[in-house]
Amino acid sequence: MNHELDWEQRLTDTLKTVARRQDIKSYVELTPWLNRLLRRAAGQYVAGENRQDGLAATRRLADMGYKISLEYIGENTLDAKMCQAAVEEMKSLIRELGEIGDRVSFDLSHIGLSVKKDLAYRQLMKLADEARTANVELFVSMEESAKTDLILDTYQKAVAHYPNIGITLQAHLHRTPMDLAVLSDSPRLIRIVKGAYQEPATHALSRSSELDERYLTLVQDAIHRGHRVSIATHDERIINEAIHLGLLDSGSAEFEMLYGIRPELSAKLQSAGYPVRIYVTYGREWFLYLCHRIAEYPPNLYRAVADMASDEAVEPYRAYIRAPKE
Repeated sequence: MNHELDWEQRLTDTLKTVARRQDIKSYVELTPWLNRLLRRAAGQYVAGENRQDGLAATRRLADMGYKISLEYIGENTLDAKMCQAAVEEMKSLIRELGEIGDRVSFDLSHIGLSVKKDLAYRQLMKLADEARTANVELFVSMEESAKTDLILDTYQKAVAHYPNIGITLQAHLHRTPMDLAVLSDSPRLIRIVKGAYQEPATHALSRSSELDERYLTLVQDAIHRGHRVSIATHDERIINEAIHLGLLDSGSAEFEMLYGIRPELSAKLQSAGYPVRIYVTYGREWFLYLCHRIAEYPPNLYRAVADMASDEAVEPYRAYIRAPKE
């Protein structure tokens, strides 16, 4: 058993490293047969490469009764013109999503944080204004801990003008309980995740029962402080404990799960009457996203290999249909 856990941890660490290797990403993009195989595997977790793919997935899931968070994938964009192009894409997305959904998520490093902090702030304000007009919420995702101060500072400045902006907090970071306390001067939109980035022990907890306990404590604290909270996890132990503790009873919390991961669990929770949001992604930057999805749950590798070997198109929607009530 120890050998199995060691293998899974090594695979996780390797994939997280591979996801950051620009040379490997470029090789995948420039090698047609490899690109084709990996893109097929990514189809389980990414709705497609263009906006209409993302909106089509959103419509199908919304028709099933799910709430939606939609992301145009991208991060660590180093060119200001490319950041502006991403903002224009997101503005179009917000306008079209306003008719069928209610939330757009993104990384600040996709719209300028990796170029200049002030650029990210200006771009965020433009998106927030567009979102307010369309009655759409924005959600800022969290990135590596080295960016946390910049992300929180930019968010705090913007949310003072636009309360329709939410923020993601990573439970594994030691600083997060203090960050939550700082954010609590007024009700906010908060998503709590375990944390997918590789961080040193001095900065973060590893996956453990201690992390699970911290996660639940953060959710309880956020709800107690009057925030609207997305419980963003696929961990059934945490989900069951959240239900047992009555954390969904207040009406200010929901479960949020990534598109293509544990759809049968999403359907089960929805059929039991709990609010469920599906986090849908689209875009050309699917390689990094695929690596992260396998890294966070190594058994997803088996599904990826099967999808690469199959001639059939990936069809994740069927499993989202509501299960019959028990």
